[in-house]
Amino acid sequence: MSHPRDLGDDHWAVRPFSNRVAGTRASARRRAFAQLAAGTPVLPVLIVTLIALVDLVGGAGMIWLPLLAAGPALAATTNGPRGVLSVGLLAVALGATLGVRDGIPAHELAAVLSALVAVTLASGLAGVLRGRRERVLAAVRSVAETAQHALLKPVPSTVGPFQVAVRYSAAAAEARIGGDLYALIPTPHGVRLIVGDVRGKGLPAVGTAALVLGVFREAAHDEPDLLAVVDRIERSLARNLGHDDFVTAVVAGYPQASGHLEVVNCGHTPPLMVRACGSVTPVEPAHPSPPLGLRALAGQAPSLHALPFADGDQLLLYTDGVTEARDHGRAFYPLAEGLERHVSHEPARTLDALHDELLAHVGGRLHDDAALLLIRKPAASEAGVPAEVTAPGTASEARCGL
Repeated sequence: MSHPRDLGDDHWAVRPFSNRVAGTRASARRRAFAQLAAGTPVLPVLIVTLIALVDLVGGAGMIWLPLLAAGPALAATTNGPRGVLSVGLLAVALGATLGVRDGIPAHELAAVLSALVAVTLASGLAGVLRGRRERVLAAVRSVAETAQHALLKPVPSTVGPFQVAVRYSAAAAEARIGGDLYALIPTPHGVRLIVGDVRGKGLPAVGTAALVLGVFREAAHDEPDLLAVVDRIERSLARNLGHDDFVTAVVAGYPQASGHLEVVNCGHTPPLMVRACGSVTPVEPAHPSPPLGLRALAGQAPSLHALPFADGDQLLLYTDGVTEARDHGRAFYPLAEGLERHVSHEPARTLDALHDELLAHVGGRLHDDAALLLIRKPAASEAGVPAEVTAPGTASEARCGL
């Protein structure tokens, strides 16, 4: 006598395939049910049902039936046209049933049902328009994100000899970019960076920021002298900006194997130097220079400030959206104190803490664009050593002060 498995080889071979088909169908049914549940106007249906139940219990007739229009009207805010129409049809069906039950005159019931149909159609149209607006908004967000990556290119965590971190927040609702700008790039002449703030807001400010960054990236590679980079930006802005437009900026460079930073401040807020021992000091320009675009009016050329930058030192560049951020009591955010509290061996960790504290200070919403760029020169002995917070005032072989 043959073994059942021998007699039914074809049956046993087919079973795995049939199981896969059954599993695929079950999965498709689950997905369809999930999509249906996600698109079902639950709250509008509950409201319509509740009104119908109140009418059944109270028997008030015309008092409650017009309230059925709340169902399709609410569905328009949360669902598409199909959801609105389904709720509207439910409301009309319940209204007609309850109207006949309550003995409402035909002409009055017709008026109520006509109103329900009109509200349903209007709500369906509103749902269609809302869907279009959401798609347009999604497209605008996508374009904004693409523009952000093209204009404010992501900065890697390591550039040349530096650890680097950047945080940027645009104040405009739904915006990804604004009038603040930053860039940090390695060049044949060393690492060079810029942080700036364009006067004004909106698309004109974004256009000016794009112009400054484009010129900076080209000049930073071409010009061996940092002041020549600033001159290139100044000439370009003089040709393209109006008389009342300008850009405040700090342009800095770290020539290869030099051991010092070169800083040119053009009317911008002074960067903060964090020495290895933890002290925080503003880098004030020895000779203040006018903002970019206003040199012809001021008649004064920018000056270059060289300062030592040893292992463990850090430099924070920022825009006035950070230091001019106010709390509910109109007090400014104390950036230097915050930096002293949160400084660590990891720039990204430091800026995360500063950014969170800044948002908490203003109550969660900035009123101006804010950019933070922090560079740190790690010591060779730090390779593989986990980051730890540098306590201000601790002993260190690195000197403090400028």
